[in-house]
Amino acid sequence: QVQLVGSGGGLVQPGGSLRLSCAASRFILSIYTMGWYRQAPGKQRQLVASITSGGNINYADSVKGRFTISRDNANNTVTLQMNSLKPEDTAVYYCNTSPWRPEYWGQGTQVTVSS
Repeated sequence: QVQLVGSGGGLVQPGGSLRLSCAASRFILSIYTMGWYRQAPGKQRQLVASITSGGNINYADSVKGRFTISRDNANNTVTLQMNSLKPEDTAVYYCNTSPWRPEYWGQGTQVTVSS
């Protein structure tokens, strides 16, 4: 069973930056729109950014201008550059296709923004 595993989370102060990375097969990247999701304690999982196989990008309003999603086809990865982080960005971040596929959920990577 394939899972998409994100990495790169950690503890960062408000205003700081983190870069998340997700490794996926070339097959998945070539046919699916890819997304980064997050789930904060007590809240539903939400899509924060997505990128199509053709490179079209969408962001949730809460992260526009601060987060950048990109895909590296040579290395079969999807990254999420997060700048100007806020405490409300604290969550477990996951990568998956968009719309998500249940078989691709991995454990996620914790991002904590705190002073």
